[in-house]
Amino acid sequence: MKALIKRNLLLYFRNKSGVFFSVLGALISFILYLIFLKETMTPDWPQLSQSNQLLDTWLISGTLTVTAITTTLTSLTQVVKDRETKVFYDLSLTDIGARRLQLSYLLSATLIGMIMQAILFIVMFTYFYYVNHTVIHLLQLINVFLLMLFSALLSATLNLAIIQQIKTVDTLAKFSSIVGTAAGFLVGTYVPIGALPHFAQALMKLTPGSYIASLYRQILLAPTLSEVFKNNPTVGETFEEAMGVRLKITELLTFQQTYILVILMMCIALLVALLPQWLKKYKKYHTLFRE
Repeated sequence: MKALIKRNLLLYFRNKSGVFFSVLGALISFILYLIFLKETMTPDWPQLSQSNQLLDTWLISGTLTVTAITTTLTSLTQVVKDRETKVFYDLSLTDIGARRLQLSYLLSATLIGMIMQAILFIVMFTYFYYVNHTVIHLLQLINVFLLMLFSALLSATLNLAIIQQIKTVDTLAKFSSIVGTAAGFLVGTYVPIGALPHFAQALMKLTPGSYIASLYRQILLAPTLSEVFKNNPTVGETFEEAMGVRLKITELLTFQQTYILVILMMCIALLVALLPQWLKKYKKYHTLFRE
């Protein structure tokens, strides 16, 4: 299986244009923020004493989420290519088997999502550090890198579950372009959730990426939020809700509640993505046993 993971990684990173377009959605959100998004959001919160720190880390959070979604989806294009060219079926007949083959795609996509998030994070943080003196503490960095792994695994699992129904690379390319365009809106990077109508907010809350972005924001914004709103926690909660730092179902979700929801989503996606192969294997053995 290691050889398959290595193969998938090499195929992804050798395709320079594919790598670029897989992070294009994230780069667009970063560029739009630098050009005009920040200028339009700052006047909405004139009382913020550390607006650069808050808004910069808010942008980093959403961009990392978009990166995980788009890069894992692009890497999983190899699944559809292998099916279309019958390579998947040839490999599944070897000692590897269909289950381990499916797992190799999932793990390689997770690694790619993790690597690309780390690269984008270093680029954005370096820029904001030198331009706005944005600071991220060591404990935050550790938590962010752990969440990168979790985010990549969730995105890879969800994407793998979705592409089970996609048969051709052409169809997947069209689907990927839609995802790349929509991801920035669905995780609240282009427009904060509080600025959208109720229907759009409800749609975002059905998107797993919104909860990942929320976790990133709670990690990166928490120290600054505590300091800025220490004398006015009510305004702080209003800010958190409006900017998608914490999502509101019946009330604002805590960090732990958000993590639990994300874990449940990942478990469901894993069942959808991997269970069919396991069932086929079980039926095969069951049939041979009966014979």
